[in-house]
Amino acid sequence: MLKQIRPAISVLAFMTLVTGVVYPLTVTGVAQLAFPAQANGSLLHNQQGDVLGSALLAQPFEGAQWFQPRLSAGGYATVASGASNLAPSNPALAERIATDAKRLQAEGQGAVPMQLVTTSASGLDPHLSPEAASYQVARIAAARGIPPSSLQRLIEQHVQSPLVGPAVVNVLTLNLALADNSPPAKTE
Repeated sequence: MLKQIRPAISVLAFMTLVTGVVYPLTVTGVAQLAFPAQANGSLLHNQQGDVLGSALLAQPFEGAQWFQPRLSAGGYATVASGASNLAPSNPALAERIATDAKRLQAEGQGAVPMQLVTTSASGLDPHLSPEAASYQVARIAAARGIPPSSLQRLIEQHVQSPLVGPAVVNVLTLNLALADNSPPAKTE
């Protein structure tokens, strides 16, 4: 029996070392060398070096003067990320969407884009479609007292066209540019 246990323990120790130490350290080292910004969370910093947020995670913005991201079922907390798990047929979901749509409805702008009243699968999606961002222009222009055309230009400057999928706008970088009316914060 010892003849069978010794090789089993040796293989277990070897595989633990390879898959639990060598592989993770190798992947981390390659990521730090090849993609340091992404490996460290795609953090956005201000001029003083303070972390303002991550370009990968949505965060709430209070007030009519800011672009609002998609809603979050988990309150924008990464630990509680996820969808609301309400089925499309659930009356509670329909009621919440109707309430949010009524709150966001702007006169003369048509229907509220679905992205502004529904959550993403993770609840942390930092992007909106350019149309959903543009829908908010009238509200922000009125709150800030600036021309809607300058806000529309700002949105157009922040449109990202991924390799696959539709064009998107990162709400955090858009709001950072809106805050200081300068280029978006550098990614580190």
